[in-house]
Amino acid sequence: MPRGDGCSKHALLKHVTANDQNGWTVRVWLKRDSGQYWPSIYHAMPSPCSCMSFNPETRRLSIGLDNGTISEFILSEDYNKMTPVKNYQAHQSRVTMILFVLELEWVLSTGQDKHFSWHCSESGQLLGGYRTSAVASGLQFDVETRHVFIGDQSGQVTILKLEQENCTLVTTFRGHTGGVTALCWDPVQRMLFSGSSDHSVIMWDIGGRKGTAIELQGHNDKVQALSYAQHTRQLISCGGDGGIVVWNMDVKRQETPEWLDSDSCQKCDQPFFWNFKQMWDSKKIGLRQHHCRKCGKAVCGKCSSKRSSIPLMGFEFEVRVCDSCHEAITDEERAPTATFHDSKHNIVHVHFDATRGWLLTSGTDKVIKLWDMTPVVS
Repeated sequence: MPRGDGCSKHALLKHVTANDQNGWTVRVWLKRDSGQYWPSIYHAMPSPCSCMSFNPETRRLSIGLDNGTISEFILSEDYNKMTPVKNYQAHQSRVTMILFVLELEWVLSTGQDKHFSWHCSESGQLLGGYRTSAVASGLQFDVETRHVFIGDQSGQVTILKLEQENCTLVTTFRGHTGGVTALCWDPVQRMLFSGSSDHSVIMWDIGGRKGTAIELQGHNDKVQALSYAQHTRQLISCGGDGGIVVWNMDVKRQETPEWLDSDSCQKCDQPFFWNFKQMWDSKKIGLRQHHCRKCGKAVCGKCSSKRSSIPLMGFEFEVRVCDSCHEAITDEERAPTATFHDSKHNIVHVHFDATRGWLLTSGTDKVIKLWDMTPVVS
């Protein structure tokens, strides 16, 4: 299953993009009395499916295709029939993300043509569009303010204000060193979470208007999917390393400090290797520069020989800290704020059902897994 909303009741939605003997298909899987899931609907598509969005209230299924089309279906109450409704000629190339907004009857989408567009789902009419700086790979929407958040492969997040037939640019911000791979929005706390190929997650404080950005480091490979449990304030991130990380966001976290610039170690004053004048004056060989993740000071290897986790700063793994910061960090401050789980496959999509505590993951191995996360997120 690609990114988008995923499951409802006891039905699972899946698509197959491989050109096998059955072509490109969309399937609905129903849970049988035996507890196993079996496909009940098998619908052939004219082009490989790239993303989907499902609304449980209306049973409306929107499917993005490689040819740029969005195909819309209505599922029957027993999930045994898919009725075609309409097609949107939304993009000139592969659709990358879809969101259906029931409150406004809008279909939002992005494509590989570097274009964001939104349509009226009642008339099928194109309402407007916006050219993004790079291919979009994350899409979220806030109904109350009509702000849309677009993350792209350049690492930038763009915020637009949508009206009925036009949009205005609110702001853009960048915090990742790699492309944005996933976005997740908490409309209550007004927090935006972005995952990236740089292995990190950033929490952006949109509602607080403080510009706070909290970095979370808990993956050894690119973050590929995010979901949020509002009732427990827990963020779920999944990555190419197969890891499922559940972050406790109900703790007061600290921003990571900016790395300071210096020509010499800010602890022992030894010159760094580019500081030729001080090396000549002191007759000392220049040292390699490092940075303490706790205070941000530029330090040499000798003055930052220790490692420590700093969970409240988002560092669940041990990172380089200067010796004085290492001594100041207490065992209580090292207490983890996240739990780690091994999914045993390269996750590309995740959907969390908060009502039952179920987590659905799908991977590059074409396997869908359903997890009972009740002990973790309750």
